[in-house]
Amino acid sequence: MSVYDVVDVVAESLVRSGALKFGSFILKSGVSSPYYIDLASLLSSPTDFRRVAEVIANEMRRVISARRIDKLATIELKGALILPYVASILELPCIIVRKEAKTYGLMGRIVGGEIKSDERFIFFDDVITDGRSKLEGIKPIEEMGGIIDTILVVVDREQGGKESLESMGYKVKAVVKISEIINSLLRMGKISCEDAEKIMKYIKGES
Repeated sequence: MSVYDVVDVVAESLVRSGALKFGSFILKSGVSSPYYIDLASLLSSPTDFRRVAEVIANEMRRVISARRIDKLATIELKGALILPYVASILELPCIIVRKEAKTYGLMGRIVGGEIKSDERFIFFDDVITDGRSKLEGIKPIEEMGGIIDTILVVVDREQGGKESLESMGYKVKAVVKISEIINSLLRMGKISCEDAEKIMKYIKGES
């Protein structure tokens, strides 16, 4: 599948499933945004869920073909809804990092297995904005001796997060950029010129 095809598949699947919404939203960082991506909505559309998961798996295969990867990882919640399916496609174990440590039963922040020293991980998440939430998930893995080989996200919101993490020495790969999604939807007639222009200005920091 070409880069062009990947963008179209992701863009169409996000819109059709309702995972990409347009309007006015407040992000975790507190800033306002003219769009919001909620990959949990892919669960309502099995076809689109599978299409996006297969695209993610293909991107991970490229990393795995170049370097040793022992396990996949993500942080709850959005990434954890998708990663186990991707892991089953790739036949790799995966772990989930809780946002808070569990205080009963099997305690701690790691779900799905143990982390051994020098194990190499692809860390997966849905989107990247400023990159801070990725550090929340990565830290427990590194503290237990794991190595983050690559951080892979579905959508780069193009707000500096990728560059910030790369400046810290991490390899960051985004399946698609939000600008690519918007251009694809505009070409397919699935977004108005007005909405597309508003979002492109937002990406460039002009609104």
